[in-house]
Parts: sequence; C-alpha cells; structure tokens
Amino acid sequence: MKRFHVHAHVENLEASIAFYSKLFAAEPSRVEADYAKWMLEDPRVNFAISTRGARSGVDHLGIQADDLEELAELKARAQAADQELLDQGETSCCYARSAKHWVTDPQGIAWEHFHSLDSIPVFGESTRKDEAQAPACCVPRGKPVDAAGNPRSSCC
Repeated sequence: MKRFHVHAHVENLEASIAFYSKLFAAEPSRVEADYAKWMLEDPRVNFAISTRGARSGVDHLGIQADDLEELAELKARAQAADQELLDQGETSCCYARSAKHWVTDPQGIAWEHFHSLDSIPVFGESTRKDEAQAPACCVPRGKPVDAAGNPRSSCC
C-alpha cells in the first residue's frame, strides 16, 4: 500500500514539531537538528519538515511505495503523464537511502516517487560516483522548479 508524502520547509523546527505533534496527536518518528518526520497511519502519510529550504511552505509532494514493484508502477504512471521524468535511481537524502524518481506537474509542483531502502545517519550523502553531494540532496539542481520558475532546493 502506498503512502502519501508531503515535505514542508519551516523556519522554527522546535515550534513546528510542537504544533504538528499536537495536530497529528503523535510524536515524530524521527527528529534531527534540521528535520522531523511523522509516519502516520491515519491518514497514511509520510509528513516531513526541515529547515533546509529557501523559504517556508510546501516544497514537494510525493508517494512512498512499499516495494519496488509499486515504485515501477508509479514510474509508468509518471511516464504516461507526458512530463519529463528524472530517475535518480538509488540515492541517499533526508536520513534515508531510497530508490526514486521525480516528475514536475504543468504548474511546477514537484512530485517524488520513492521506496525507502534503509536509514542513514546523515542528511545526505552520495551513493553514486557521478552524483555530486549538494545541500539539495533530493532534487537535482534546476529540477524541479517552483511556479515562478525558480529551482527548488528540496529534500524528502
């Protein structure tokens, strides 16, 4: 079963953790100095916040697949949507190692499809020789863009 994913940038992580913990009636499943994540079952959502964005607000949406077959199904759907697909393969970001790809809708909203493979102890690290480590570890530079055409610097 797939899980909806939302990633938002916040200015004050501590205040945001307190707010969302009350809103969701649950503590985050992971907290780091710059990041927090709730893996909720009702509703089934992976909700993440971080202080790594250029400005506050929703950075990207996504769907987390439970297995690689679901991820392949999501990739086929994204390819059928007639938008450029960016396949990152296996990569590490947001304290996780994942297989993932990205597609941007006609309005510039970034959609991430991913399957988490493992947890990692750092925000991001390259697992591919041709992939440069950068502050924006999830979305490669210039992909996707926001509604104004500005590159997003996001992470899951």
